Amino acid sequence: MTANSTGAESKGLVGSDRVLAVLKELARHADGVSLEELTRVMGSPKPTVHRALQSLRRAGLADQDVRGRYLLGDEFLRMAFAHHEARPEHVRLRPVLEALAERFNETVHYAVLDGRDVVYRAKIDPPTGAVRLTSTVGGRNPAHATGVGKLLLADELKTVGDIEAWIGDDALAQRTPQTHCTAAELHEEFEAVRERGYAVDDQENEPGVNCLALPVYATSAKTPSGAVSVSALTYRTPLSTLVDACDEMRSLLGPLGGPLR
Repeated sequence: MTANSTGAESKGLVGSDRVLAVLKELARHADGVSLEELTRVMGSPKPTVHRALQSLRRAGLADQDVRGRYLLGDEFLRMAFAHHEARPEHVRLRPVLEALAERFNETVHYAVLDGRDVVYRAKIDPPTGAVRLTSTVGGRNPAHATGVGKLLLADELKTVGDIEAWIGDDALAQRTPQTHCTAAELHEEFEAVRERGYAVDDQENEPGVNCLALPVYATSAKTPSGAVSVSALTYRTPLSTLVDACDEMRSLLGPLGGPLR
């Protein structure tokens, strides 16, 4: 998010909404951020931002280092990590993700659908290899441009009308020349996903990266709780290699995996 967009969004915020907006902005600055920088990015008066920071500090959700810069507090990190580690699907899936990363020597993700985006709940990097992906736990990508997103959308959007309603008035981002952005293109893709039980990303989100995604039924036998993907650098693991190994991936998922219903 740019400074201008953050400022524009924060102008209409008051009270607790502004405190939460400041908290979200702190999360973008791992090395801390000064009050002056935060005021400029938020587009709010300095006293207003300072009061929000003080509220967060009293709750242990923000802190101030020896340089006077503000950053997320230890209490926030404790809650976030405790909540993340306690997620049943995350705990159950970790051995599977590690096995997939070791087998293919590529990055493995577990992601869930959140509106028009996917959110990464877990990530395991390959045990060896100098080049790794920059994705992060908690990070987002457009659902229509990713294997995990297309797989989960295919389970929800069964008709062209469903897809058109989901797209709405905001055009989908063309991340690469390969990205499918129209309702007709996505409908065709989703039908293929439902038929074969897996989804692929053929350099649709990022050039030089492809992936194969499978559904995960961690909380329900009928509805996927999320999806697992092996995301590979094309020069060392072509998409065809992942497709050929799809049955092996399903075997590693065990009872947590299965074809889309």
